[in-house]
Amino acid sequence: MNDKELLEKSNEILSSPRNQDEEIQALQDTLYVLSGKWKIPIINSICNGNRRFRDIERSIPGITTRMLSKELKEMSANQLIKRTVVDDTPVIIEYSPTDYCHSFGSIILEMIKWGKAHRQRLREKS
Repeated sequence: MNDKELLEKSNEILSSPRNQDEEIQALQDTLYVLSGKWKIPIINSICNGNRRFRDIERSIPGITTRMLSKELKEMSANQLIKRTVVDDTPVIIEYSPTDYCHSFGSIILEMIKWGKAHRQRLREKS
């Protein structure tokens, strides 16, 4: 994003005059919902087609069963994912991203882009 685009985006999002309390509250809300080591990898896994608990768990190295369960409950409470129980034998539980979850897809893409550039920058400095 060039400087002009950034300025336009800033003018669109930020109030005039600037309200720092409101901005910090919005940042804290975002970080609360997305914070931690596991939420974004879980969202990425689900958006990449892993719908069942064990598939999600296998796709994320290092996550424990307990942590995945806790994070899925929080994400469901925050309306980021939908938990569907298929009444079959055996019972099947599937997770899927909500439209609300997709609303911050561009943020995740920018985070991936920044992360790749950052890693490359560190490699070049070494």
